[in-house]
Amino acid sequence: MNAQGPALAARNQTFSANLYRAATTAALPLVELLIQQRIMRGKEEPTRVDERRGIASIERPRGPLVWIHAASLGEAQSVLALIERILRASPELHILMTTGTVTSAQMMGDRLPHRAIHQYVPVDRTAWVRKFLDYWQPGAGLWVESELWPNLVLESRRRNIPLALINARMSARSHKGWHRAPRLARQLLSAFDTILAQDEAIAERLRDLGAPHVSVTGNLKLAAAPLPATASELITLQDAIGARPVWLAASTHRTEEDMVGEVHHTLSDRLPGLLTLLAPRHPQRGDEVEQSLQRIGLSVARHSRGDPITAATDIYLVDATGLLGQLYRVSPLAFVGGSLIPHGGQNMLEAAQLGCAVLHGPHVENFRSITVDLGTAGASREVANREELTRAVADLLGNPAKLDAMTNAAQAAAARNQAVLDTTMQRLQPLLAKAVASQT
Repeated sequence: MNAQGPALAARNQTFSANLYRAATTAALPLVELLIQQRIMRGKEEPTRVDERRGIASIERPRGPLVWIHAASLGEAQSVLALIERILRASPELHILMTTGTVTSAQMMGDRLPHRAIHQYVPVDRTAWVRKFLDYWQPGAGLWVESELWPNLVLESRRRNIPLALINARMSARSHKGWHRAPRLARQLLSAFDTILAQDEAIAERLRDLGAPHVSVTGNLKLAAAPLPATASELITLQDAIGARPVWLAASTHRTEEDMVGEVHHTLSDRLPGLLTLLAPRHPQRGDEVEQSLQRIGLSVARHSRGDPITAATDIYLVDATGLLGQLYRVSPLAFVGGSLIPHGGQNMLEAAQLGCAVLHGPHVENFRSITVDLGTAGASREVANREELTRAVADLLGNPAKLDAMTNAAQAAAARNQAVLDTTMQRLQPLLAKAVASQT
């Protein structure tokens, strides 16, 4: 599940790994109920739900295997380039990628290279964790960013599986929360042979909590390959848009879509033919989003229904995963969501890599370094609310020279950040060598 086990633990100073293990073992009826509820809400795949119980749905490949765990879509995408580098460097290796969301599973099914496979991460109950580890027998484990499940981490450590926490992230708020469970924090962080932090501030927070082997390698999201696009579908979308002024609202969350609709409504007279592309972070909210937009009188075409973009279309609602690569390529301007609400933002570098001028709100805690880089380069602009977003869209779409300057700055800023991948590979080499040696 996406509920953070450690976050729950951090509410009690005396909470230890043993208490957590006992609590998750006793909670089996509740866990099974939650799984059924998630299936009903479309947050689990019914045909693969046994993977959540540690039961594999595919055969383990022979030979050495490295396990990489990423919580959801953004974290999984950030390590795709690293996965390709690992597989090129070690032809005998296979990679098992685990995530916890349906959208990430669908994306990994499309984008994982040969010799890499996907499974859902098991729910953090000891019996299910042991079943998972017994079957897959990883030679090493790489955990991405910040989701630390105590049973899974500590059971891996008990089996002497080398572990690394890569692209490690910890906000000031999370750091404060972990201080309420210092014993558990130290247990978990000490289980990692190496921790590679995104920046020095994060590294200091991790050291303060007892992490013994921390170094700074930078943010892997800065080195990710550009999001892909299918040429034929890209051409079809470009033809449908034609010469209309267009902007994109990407990875939006609840209430942000309402703001985007109001922006379009306000600007439609000032920018004749304006088309707004809207890609919610959670595509399953498509019905809700469409109804909200229609209430303010907007004409909505939906990707999931195969609706065409016509001259009367105000909003093209892209309620599907895996299409941001196309959308960023056809729009010179992108608002990146999760930032006008206190969510922490989404990855705006993906937009910059594909030549989009970037707009974002003030809530970008999860992508602070990327925000600073793009802002310093003149590639992005912060907007505080719907009114400022409206003014920014009008200003940039109405001033081609200003918009071109921002898009060029975005591409240049994105291109300067490839060295992090080389540094990460260098730091991981001893651990990867152990993984190969353990099963050859």
